[in-house]
Amino acid sequence: MEYKSGFVAVIGRPNVGKSTLINKIIGQKIVITSDKPQTTRSRIQCILTLDDAQIIFLDTPGIHKPKFKLGEYMLKAAEGTLREVDAIFFVIDATEKFGGGEKYILERLNTTTKPVILVVNKVDLLEREKLLPIIAEYSARRNFAAVVPISAVEGTNVDALINETKNFLPEGVQYYPNDMITDQPERLIIAELIREKILHATQDEVPHSIAVDVDEFTERDNGMIFIRATIYVERDSQKGILIGKNGSMLKNIGAASRPEIEMLLGAKIFLDLWVKVKRDWRNSVGALKNFGLKDF
Repeated sequence: MEYKSGFVAVIGRPNVGKSTLINKIIGQKIVITSDKPQTTRSRIQCILTLDDAQIIFLDTPGIHKPKFKLGEYMLKAAEGTLREVDAIFFVIDATEKFGGGEKYILERLNTTTKPVILVVNKVDLLEREKLLPIIAEYSARRNFAAVVPISAVEGTNVDALINETKNFLPEGVQYYPNDMITDQPERLIIAELIREKILHATQDEVPHSIAVDVDEFTERDNGMIFIRATIYVERDSQKGILIGKNGSMLKNIGAASRPEIEMLLGAKIFLDLWVKVKRDWRNSVGALKNFGLKDF
């Protein structure tokens, strides 16, 4: 039996379900999700190892017109990925009409010779008779290597998507060990899990102005892991929102983060959260590098 291995970029507009799909494929939460656009900031490799294949998925930031240096980084990460992979998932939201964002991505896809699979997500929210016209509309704009309708939330047709993907991968070696599911360090994943809880807990004023940095990660003698993390915002008013009355918001964020971090680490943790103001950090190259966005 031939063994296949390769890299697959997962691209699409913000909030079409790319991260949800990656987590469903891997079977564990590695990439954070939110109903707010531009949740993913870095390019994250997630690894699926099967008996006959190893597929490395690159979850990329949603492609959008940048307004800050952070946005420029996210666009650069997403578009740069297209040159480095064996196949591409173009994920669309079946409940959204074709628009400028989809046209923008298709223009970039038309510059690549890599096989592109159209992944029509959220079909669980769509009446069946509306699916074929959507597929026809996209197929008229590009000759896709394959078209697979799925529901990332429910897992519908995800196995079929994986099997289809194998057809476009070269024969190759296993790049990573069987038990490895991401190339990201634990500190980054922990910071992202905390950021996700902030996205869920806060209103529109705060989400895109936050960054999380894990300052300390120490295993204590009793086996408990002590984690101190700093949440950075751009304005004093945002700091007040995140702390909340008598620290209530910060406590809620910590309480929501703790179970998922403990599941990730397989150990009990003590989570110590702080909030600091770093003005205009999204336009600071130095700050972006400090937060792990190293391509600047």
